[in-house]
Amino acid sequence: MSISAPISGPPPARQAVPVAQRALAPDLARGFMLLLIAVAHAHMYLSGHPTGFRSYTLDGGVLDRLVAGVQILLVDGRALPMFAALFGYGLVQLANRQLASGRSWTQVRGVLRRRSLWLLAFGFCHALLLFFGDILGAYGLVGLIFIGFIRRSDRALMWAAGIGVVLHVVVVALLGVLTVTAGKSDTPAAMADPVEAAVMRIIGWSGMTPTYFLVSVVPALMLGFWAARRRMLEEPGAHRATLARIAGVGTAISVIGGVPLTLIDTQIWTPSYAISVPAYAVHSASGIAGGLGYAALVGLVVAGWEGGRRRPGAVVRGLVACGQWSLTCYLLQSVVFVAIFTPYLGGLGPRLGDAAASGIAVLTWLGTVVLAALLSRAGGRGPAETALRRLTYRRGG
Repeated sequence: MSISAPISGPPPARQAVPVAQRALAPDLARGFMLLLIAVAHAHMYLSGHPTGFRSYTLDGGVLDRLVAGVQILLVDGRALPMFAALFGYGLVQLANRQLASGRSWTQVRGVLRRRSLWLLAFGFCHALLLFFGDILGAYGLVGLIFIGFIRRSDRALMWAAGIGVVLHVVVVALLGVLTVTAGKSDTPAAMADPVEAAVMRIIGWSGMTPTYFLVSVVPALMLGFWAARRRMLEEPGAHRATLARIAGVGTAISVIGGVPLTLIDTQIWTPSYAISVPAYAVHSASGIAGGLGYAALVGLVVAGWEGGRRRPGAVVRGLVACGQWSLTCYLLQSVVFVAIFTPYLGGLGPRLGDAAASGIAVLTWLGTVVLAALLSRAGGRGPAETALRRLTYRRGG
């Protein structure tokens, strides 16, 4: 499917769509996704405990085990694919707007590549200063490598997604083998020397971005392209049946595929490595379906509101604002976690368990929702979004 004109027909616009005119569902999905990101990341700043496959502590109390179990089943490995699908969806939206303004594909590709390069740079800085598990670099990398797939046929997208799933399973299985054979060392979050921690974050990021994160992102990215061609989240009412199937099947696959590792990492079940490593791979692969299912669920919710002519309340408007500021809010989460957990600042990493870390994550996310809601009232964008846009278009356009 060659794209010399917009895929679907958004309003012609050379510049970004004004905040007030943005579709509700994509931003609402991003706002909700940031909650999942927060609780999936916070426990990774803990230290001084033995951990399982998903880095939850194995020596926590009952509440810690309960929280870890819920998150392994419903959050871990599900937030990242949801993020990737929404990222892919947004790339197609951006390409459509540029093409509708009269630009050629060559010009549009240049814009998308510059944006991807700057995302890679943002990811490098994020990893250097804050978080070894940065995902922005992977999005920048896939944008550079796979941007041409925006013009490819649906069949090509499905093949790429399928191959991506296979590669994902292989890479995750290898990581699982390393986990049980080589064991785990403390993450950079446990290091008392901030310079040493920064060096180790960059080393880890440089290895994980082109391997684990890259193959983790590709399948959902391709399916995000596919969904954006059909404007599924911009016009959810017209795709109710498809969204319901994706939500139902995706969530079911995610939950069923997540059960074995949930039992293993909460020490309810202690099978041999021959079972636990495949369980780890199945958990991760099924999470791709879960991330897509969650995004579809948000689309269904919005379709219901539109059908009933219901106006979003203050809570929904706050979530939407957070989604519009998703890059800023994502980075703010890391700032808060570093300030609270690392030994050279707050120092709470060795003292807290999974439940407390997740509680801090929820409060942090709520804080970003409130902040975005208050500061976006004038219709402005977040500082990180503004910086990325200015850097992308600084050569005209």
